[in-house]
Amino acid sequence: MDESMVDWATPVAKAELSGPLPRRWAHSQGVAARAVALRHILGTETDLLAAAAIVHDVGYAPRLAVTGFHPLDGARFLRNERGADERLVRLVANHSFALLEAEERGLRKTLETEFPLLKEPLLVDALVYCDMTTTPHGEQTTAQERVAEILSRYGMDSLVGRFIRRAAPEIFAAAARVEAALANQPR
Repeated sequence: MDESMVDWATPVAKAELSGPLPRRWAHSQGVAARAVALRHILGTETDLLAAAAIVHDVGYAPRLAVTGFHPLDGARFLRNERGADERLVRLVANHSFALLEAEERGLRKTLETEFPLLKEPLLVDALVYCDMTTTPHGEQTTAQERVAEILSRYGMDSLVGRFIRRAAPEIFAAAARVEAALANQPR
């Protein structure tokens, strides 16, 4: 039997995050749990989403933080050192409207060129939803509460604060689309 992407991705994320960044590891586990809960709307893509969810923040690992922009650093690590699936790498690189933060950092062209955004809106929205409805400790929250938490942690005028304020309407819209898809599923 073939190893699932989640079975492959989990030890990769754990090795990089659990020791140096235990809170980030808890968040990643919570994001992955949210992804599995979307199986009714994603079907066979659930494994890809859950794998991307567990490794989405791997670029925060101190040994991987080359540019200081975790989506790019994580995607490069997954591609170059781990030979990860291209779609998984592109999801990680572009998670939660990373292009907007890349723009703030002067890295938008680099991100777009190396890791083009997937043209699979539900999958992209689903990763946004999972990430932005999970607290830093791995618990469920709302997208609005998560954005407020990020702003309180980084500050309104920080680079991350500017990014998250710009991204907030898109984050809320993505979360609403996923919640609508979930609501339309037969019980």
